[in-house]
Amino acid sequence: MDISLKSALFCCVLFAVCVSSYGQNCGSYSFTSNKQYSFCSDLPALNSFLHWNYDSATTTVDLAFRHAGTTSSQWVAWALNPSGQFMGGSQCLVALQTSAGVRPYTAPIGASESMPQLKEASLAFGVSNLSATLGSGEMIIFAKLQLTSQFLSTNQLWQVGPMNGDSPGTHPTSGDNVRSVSTINFASGETTAGGSSINSRIRKRNIHGVLNAVSWGTLMPIGAMMARYLRVFKSANPAWFYLHIACQTSAYIVGVAGWATGIKLGNDSPSVQFDTHRNIGITLFALGTLQMFALLLRPKPDHKYRLYWNIYHHAVGYTVIILSIYNVFEGLDILEPAKKWKRIYIGILIFFGAVAVILEAITWIIVIKRKQKTSEKTHQSMNGTNGVNGHGPHYDA
Repeated sequence: MDISLKSALFCCVLFAVCVSSYGQNCGSYSFTSNKQYSFCSDLPALNSFLHWNYDSATTTVDLAFRHAGTTSSQWVAWALNPSGQFMGGSQCLVALQTSAGVRPYTAPIGASESMPQLKEASLAFGVSNLSATLGSGEMIIFAKLQLTSQFLSTNQLWQVGPMNGDSPGTHPTSGDNVRSVSTINFASGETTAGGSSINSRIRKRNIHGVLNAVSWGTLMPIGAMMARYLRVFKSANPAWFYLHIACQTSAYIVGVAGWATGIKLGNDSPSVQFDTHRNIGITLFALGTLQMFALLLRPKPDHKYRLYWNIYHHAVGYTVIILSIYNVFEGLDILEPAKKWKRIYIGILIFFGAVAVILEAITWIIVIKRKQKTSEKTHQSMNGTNGVNGHGPHYDA
């Protein structure tokens, strides 16, 4: 290839890279209305950008929030929240495409709102000149904010979610949708990514998921299988009992740690709640605690109440196992990890099921054979007794 041709090709590639990088920088963006902004920030997630002017005399902010890669089937929101880096308590600007056109509006989110509905209402600060445009795959929200002191340097959040008809649907709760937060100082123009707290929350969620999957979802079934299938082997007595206790106690301790991390996550994000997962978790903690007390209150095998204790212990135990497995899948749906993790857990359950079927068959074979031997011994014993009475063989001493 000719040197001049190589040089030309290199220049073209370099120019394309520069143009691409140039287009990704908020400072190089030109609004169609030739609007100029003194400050701008390339937000760290969801391909979003914020531009603004600040008037210190009136404490007003004239801003434009941009989200690139938007379609008419998505809604976009930007918010301020002085109470924390979460949606609860946020003051939102929302824009979406309806059958009547692009619609911008304001939507405050209650501090204890479990799942934001983005219902239209006035914000805690004044909003004027609110408008929005959608074109070339980009949604832009324009607004003028009359801010009080608590909103001048605070947390900002932004979100993108699917449309449900003409209404906003629920946005994802993983990936960039939980990293879309930072701090902003409108006066100084400084922004700081909130990645440390977000990453910390993601790490806590992962720890919570692993602890509960290992304890309630894995160790509990193993402990139950030990009690059901090892006790049939005479050589495993009483080792099966101590193994069962050790496994279930370990599962309970690890499970309580997982439950505690879940409570902490709920307290840190009061606006994000998963009612089914939470309620099952509370139920599991209560039933697991009852099982621990049942261990201390276990009657002796010949006690008259032992039958009722067995019924209670088995019923609660199997209920815990069923709820645990169900709640692990609930947690996987919430965390939305790589698909391989759900497949791995399903594989573990299939393995447990196969082992249980095999051991169940072996257990019944052993039990039936023992009953047959016991029946034969009983029959021989009865024959021996008849002999003493003169109806069977008699041997002299």
